[in-house]
Amino acid sequence: MSGATTAVAQAGRRAAGTGSIVGALVLDAALVVLFAWLGRSEHAREATLGGLFGTAWPFLAALAVVWIAAAVFRRPLAPLRSGLPVWLGTVALGLALRGLGGGGLALPFVVVTAVALGAFLVGWRLIAALLRRLPARAERTR
Repeated sequence: MSGATTAVAQAGRRAAGTGSIVGALVLDAALVVLFAWLGRSEHAREATLGGLFGTAWPFLAALAVVWIAAAVFRRPLAPLRSGLPVWLGTVALGLALRGLGGGGLALPFVVVTAVALGAFLVGWRLIAALLRRLPARAERTR
């Protein structure tokens, strides 16, 4: 590869990396909001932005803290390196913030929170990892 081609390839990888970080953070936040929205709709809560924010904020705040504390931005798509800390930290800190804010912490809510956020926050990373491997596997079989 020529020097110019190498520089362009490296710039493309850096841009893709930045896009991956932003995309992963936005997707995590959207899935946390989806979790809150599904929970509110399941319990026939009023569909208002304020109500949705009131339900989602502890988990969004926890998500932000975990992203920084676990340095998720280094490998945002990694299911184990990033997905597990994001999931466990968002659940634990989110529930703590919810409890401190006067929200309920009944055992069924805690279980549903852990399962749903696990499926969402680790699940999309597992799917992404599988999809990234498909082209490489197809290329090896040629």
